[in-house]
Amino acid sequence: MRIAFLVAPEGVEQVELTEPWKAASDAGHEPVLVSTESGKIQAFNHLDKADTFPVDEVVAETSAGSFGGLVLPGGVANPDFLRMDEKAVAFVKDFFEQGRPVAAICHAPWTLVEADVVRGRVLTSWPSLRTDIRNAGGTWVDEQVKICDHGSNQLVTSRKPDDLKAFCDAFLHVFAGEPG
Repeated sequence: MRIAFLVAPEGVEQVELTEPWKAASDAGHEPVLVSTESGKIQAFNHLDKADTFPVDEVVAETSAGSFGGLVLPGGVANPDFLRMDEKAVAFVKDFFEQGRPVAAICHAPWTLVEADVVRGRVLTSWPSLRTDIRNAGGTWVDEQVKICDHGSNQLVTSRKPDDLKAFCDAFLHVFAGEPG
């Protein structure tokens, strides 16, 4: 399966990109780095610059239909930049409209809030997003990983880097179409 990893040109939490990427690749999937601009993205270790990674596809030149699933890594700045890009928001929303699975960790649900796809859904995130998720019509829970199928697709969410193992296991399970 081709899996889109959508990130802004800077601000993604490196481990929230690299660990799910490795898990997807190790499971035989094809991870694809999608961003709002071509070139390279700048990852961060919390607030410090980390590595750069080459962009495979630009969001304005691709579509949700060419992927089996979407992973949204976190980082505080990353989803804030993405939610300000109309094409990135439309790309995310399209996965929900097409019923394709989506996985988001840490601050990444901010992009889901902007895409107006959390209404009626149950999800988790970094605790500071709790009010935003509730105000967008979602139910926030404090759990290591939450799989929600109350909607057109399955949505996998986790809170923070400490939850990465559970997050990767859950999204790989869901993306493989295995029953809960």
